[in-house]
Amino acid sequence: MTAKDNNWELISRGSEEIIGEKELRKKLSEGKQLRVKFGADPTAPDLHLGHTVVMQKLRTFQYLGHKVIFLIGDFTAMIGDPSGRTSERPMLSPDEIEASVKGYKDQIGKVLDIQDPQKIEIVRNSDWLKPLGAEGIIRLATHYTVARMLERNDFEKRYKSGNPITITEFLYPLLQGYDSVELKADIELGGTDQKFNLLMGRELQKDYGQEPQAILTMPLLEGTDGVKKMSKSYGNHIGIDEDPEEIFGKIMSVSDEMMFRYYELLTTEDLDMVKQMHPMEAKKKLGKIIVDKYHGPEKADHAETIFIGKFSTNKGPVREVLELDEDMKLRKIIEWADGQYYNENLSGNAIKTLIKSGSVKVDGEKITDISYGLKLGRNEVIIEYGKKKHSFILKNVEKT
Repeated sequence: MTAKDNNWELISRGSEEIIGEKELRKKLSEGKQLRVKFGADPTAPDLHLGHTVVMQKLRTFQYLGHKVIFLIGDFTAMIGDPSGRTSERPMLSPDEIEASVKGYKDQIGKVLDIQDPQKIEIVRNSDWLKPLGAEGIIRLATHYTVARMLERNDFEKRYKSGNPITITEFLYPLLQGYDSVELKADIELGGTDQKFNLLMGRELQKDYGQEPQAILTMPLLEGTDGVKKMSKSYGNHIGIDEDPEEIFGKIMSVSDEMMFRYYELLTTEDLDMVKQMHPMEAKKKLGKIIVDKYHGPEKADHAETIFIGKFSTNKGPVREVLELDEDMKLRKIIEWADGQYYNENLSGNAIKTLIKSGSVKVDGEKITDISYGLKLGRNEVIIEYGKKKHSFILKNVEKT
């Protein structure tokens, strides 16, 4: 495999879709420094790992010698991105926008190299959209029809359901697309929910006589529950400014399947090597990588130590590993483990009392339902029980 092949592997890794791949490969083969556009409306300055999926890809482009154009959409934020919305977003005040802009600048430096002007340019679209004025916006609006706007999935749903769509919301993708014209972007990155907006930039560049930008979309990262996309509103997020111990603990709580997805989208680790590791060790390594990235190596080591300490017995860190070979109730699993390792001769009623009193945890979560069970699966959990906080790893399970 050549160096150029390796570069493409890095660029395409984890991506959902690449539009304009042929043109993009040609530019890469010519050794051109690409202008890599990414736009962020300053509406939520508290970044979580879901936000960093696209930023990690931007960091890859920086590593390969390209220049990131980090666009803060302070002008378009007054409208609000209609992507995925069932109603119009409230307009933000200038003070709200400025507070979020500061939050973004404080946090993106934890992912991107923002010191080297050859690697990044941070711009605001108010610099060219304000001067565009009413006449410029009217002329811009002639480049797209209402019918084509209504092809957009979220607009179509709202129209059919009778939910109002304002003209300003039609302007949003036009203005975002015009940003690509102004910036002469070679490629634009975004989440899969941004595809319509990204395509608008490609279309407008053609209309304005420019080479159309390539588009690279990244998937939306699921949260710690492994089901819904990561979001503060769902309570399944991992914030990059959270305490290191909290970040590490949340990483350890995700399923093995999600752990590999996090590796793919949030790191540059060799996935084949990761899959050869014991899942528990791979998960701890992932936790340290993430904490190190946002808080440094000392905090990462400390977070791991704290986590292991929570699941320790008087024998030291948990080492016992039991394997489930049939579906079992939690109380039976504890009885089994107690006889295997701890020999406290707990009766069935005593174990039921432990569960009811909240003295049993599965992956740190208190279980009080005596009928709680675990099924055969491909994952593993840590079970803790009793006043002595006996802990053990149970393999081959799936939480019910």
